[in-house]
Amino acid sequence: MLENIYEELVKKVNDGFKCVMLTYLNLYSDRDGTITKKIILTCDEIQNKLIILSDDIYNEIQLSMNTGKIRVFNIEEKKSLIIEPFIPKPRLIVFGGGHIAMPLSEFASKANFSVTVIDDRPFFANKKRFPKADKVICESFEKSFSLLNLRKSDYVAIITRGHRYDGLVLREVLKYDLSYVGMIGSKRRVKGMMEELLSEGFSSDKLNLVNSPIGIDIYAITPDEIAFSIIAELISFKNKGTINNSGEKFVIPEFDIDVAEKIFVEAEISKALITILSSKGSVPRKAGAKMIAYYDGRTIGSIGGGCSEAAVIVKAREIMVSKGFIIEHVDMTGEVAEDEGMVCGGVMEVLIESF
Repeated sequence: MLENIYEELVKKVNDGFKCVMLTYLNLYSDRDGTITKKIILTCDEIQNKLIILSDDIYNEIQLSMNTGKIRVFNIEEKKSLIIEPFIPKPRLIVFGGGHIAMPLSEFASKANFSVTVIDDRPFFANKKRFPKADKVICESFEKSFSLLNLRKSDYVAIITRGHRYDGLVLREVLKYDLSYVGMIGSKRRVKGMMEELLSEGFSSDKLNLVNSPIGIDIYAITPDEIAFSIIAELISFKNKGTINNSGEKFVIPEFDIDVAEKIFVEAEISKALITILSSKGSVPRKAGAKMIAYYDGRTIGSIGGGCSEAAVIVKAREIMVSKGFIIEHVDMTGEVAEDEGMVCGGVMEVLIESF
């Protein structure tokens, strides 16, 4: 069953893997047909060319990964391929649950980071104190590393309650290749620690990657201001690679993981998956956004709401009966959209596929 591939997708994204989904289409026309198979490939599998694909397809896959955009193209007569990139949320791991960690967790969540907070004190490491964190770990800093499975896409903020604990965590963190490492501390203390770590054999190249004192210098004083300075630095690191070699900006595709988790759940009635393939102009949701429509009228997720979404849901019910897929053109530039109070001026291409 094609929907079972989404269970694999959710697992890979939750494990921090960038990946693409290949959806193979048999065409009745340029707008409808049947879906024959779906394949998930991670970045490593793409680089190693794990499966046999033409150079043209691998080039299109790489272009999709480099731009964050869904690619749809013909591979032979009456056959097309959809390449859909999936980018996991960047994970911020905060060592220390003190007064700076609270606003940092909240602001990072709003900036679309998945947040994990670690502290060895139950009063500081609990979900009530950090409601916006995805995970709160109450464990010694030494033992916490066995629970984290640190990966290259991770961001680490070291803001423990003392210089000794900061050093303990940093020594362990330096063993990993990460997207960002930041540590709190005065310039004097930071300089002293770096000299100490150099004497212990840590390379200067590795130590130069540590952002310390942590955060952009905005003369922050309060915990909120310090958290703002850290978030600004995190965002700058996250987005600094968004311009590729061709000068085209990388666009993080929308991905509703809560919707994806429902796709592979068995249902007694027919359902359809609706995905925005592309959008232009002013539209409520961007490419990659998904929703599920059931034959009884229930829906999960949204592609923007309003009359255009309602029309797509009606079309989805038709596809549930006939099976297969259809690509719908949604125009939000007309008077109807404006009268309904929708954001007008944009168009979308939407894939509807039945399960």
